[in-house]
Amino acid sequence: MANDLNQCNFIGRLGNDAEIRFTQSGEAVANISIAVGESWKDKQGQKQESTEWVRGVAFGKLAEIFRDYTRKGSKIFVTAKCKTRKWQNQQGQDQYTTEFVINNMQMLDSKQEGQQQQAPRQPAQQQQQQQRPQYAGNKNQAQQQEHEEYLDDIPF
Repeated sequence: MANDLNQCNFIGRLGNDAEIRFTQSGEAVANISIAVGESWKDKQGQKQESTEWVRGVAFGKLAEIFRDYTRKGSKIFVTAKCKTRKWQNQQGQDQYTTEFVINNMQMLDSKQEGQQQQAPRQPAQQQQQQQRPQYAGNKNQAQQQEHEEYLDDIPF
């Protein structure tokens, strides 16, 4: 098992603004969708395209960066690990969701293209800071466990 690797890399555009929630301890959690695509020429020489939607989740400071500096359409590069969660729907049936837990993100918009997009959202940020406890410190064992519990409780 020491040679196994759970790492996924995606370059794409955000399908919507990051959905932000907070854990009970006040840590930010961002849910995002990234459109990733490919294009090719078919046998007749016609250009074909295909788009896949990647669901991702980010925690802590990275979630706040998604909230403050990205918008729908922002071009990003993310590194993540693949995680499958089990949850029960309203009928009590087991459901499974595969998503990507993002641990690194780079904004790829050109400076000119991203200047408007990348400006921080001050009013929303100030409003959300008033609604949640302050978060300070690095990830520790308790926060990692809370991440796992959070992922187990999301019903979708």
